[in-house]
Amino acid sequence: MNQTSNRQLTGNAKTLRKNMTKEERHLWYDFLKDCPFTVNRQKVIGHYIVDFYCAQGKLVIELDGSQHYEEEGEKADMIRDAYLRSLGLTVLRYSNLEIKQNFEGVCMDILAHVPQK
Repeated sequence: MNQTSNRQLTGNAKTLRKNMTKEERHLWYDFLKDCPFTVNRQKVIGHYIVDFYCAQGKLVIELDGSQHYEEEGEKADMIRDAYLRSLGLTVLRYSNLEIKQNFEGVCMDILAHVPQK
């Protein structure tokens, strides 16, 4: 990837951090921000911007709105997830509905995927 597109992605990531969805804000401020491990928001990895990234667990956390459940979104996610897995990363996907209805369960699942030091 060339330098220009990387700079553009970095700029896009900054914008996304400032304009998180309601569900992303909930997960960030009510759980991930104060976790005992470092989590980055809207992290550029290759030619993608992931919602959350935890280097300690080699973990990508994605929150999916309705567009991810349409055919085009599902195909794009499959390609994206395959790329991220090729880097040795684990991708966890949660629907916005899961964040709303089972927040504690989502948090426990994330914790289960991060190795404790």
